[in-house]
Amino acid sequence: MVKKILLILLFATGCSKKQEQKEILSSLREMSDLATVEYTVTKIIKANDNKTWFKIGERKILISCEAHIKAGVDLAGITEKNFTIHNKDVRLILPPPKIISLSIPAETINVEFQEVSFFRDAFKTAERDELASQAETQIRNSIDSLGILQQAKINTSLFLNNLLVRLGYQNISISYAGDQSLNNADEKK
Repeated sequence: MVKKILLILLFATGCSKKQEQKEILSSLREMSDLATVEYTVTKIIKANDNKTWFKIGERKILISCEAHIKAGVDLAGITEKNFTIHNKDVRLILPPPKIISLSIPAETINVEFQEVSFFRDAFKTAERDELASQAETQIRNSIDSLGILQQAKINTSLFLNNLLVRLGYQNISISYAGDQSLNNADEKK
């Protein structure tokens, strides 16, 4: 896909500046959800319902699972006002990074420990699925602390900067919509 985009972009360099800008913008939009980082996170879930007064005995479980998280930027959201070319200068304002996918494959969900008293029933599949769902929610809530979106921002900027340098552009400014620190830095230039 990257080779196809490079060929399209290289062809665009022979066009007029306005046409060149439209060709590059179109090629960037075609990339749509550009995933630039992938994390694998292991989550441990433990549960018990020993505090249920009307049930005799204990029931405990410890489950591990792996979540595969992809993050990047939706390049389909770039508009003409977010992308300008002037001579060898390029200014690009990208949408903020987002989680493109988060999956917990069934084969990565493992019961590591389970203890069930004689008078109790084992954990049912539905109960284990609910625990896996809770794990996914906890992982989604910890995305910011994991730094996934920040790394996606860095990787996307590097990828697009290298792509534009290969096309012959020299001064490349990449910022993100809603990111005040980057927008303020660009205004000071």
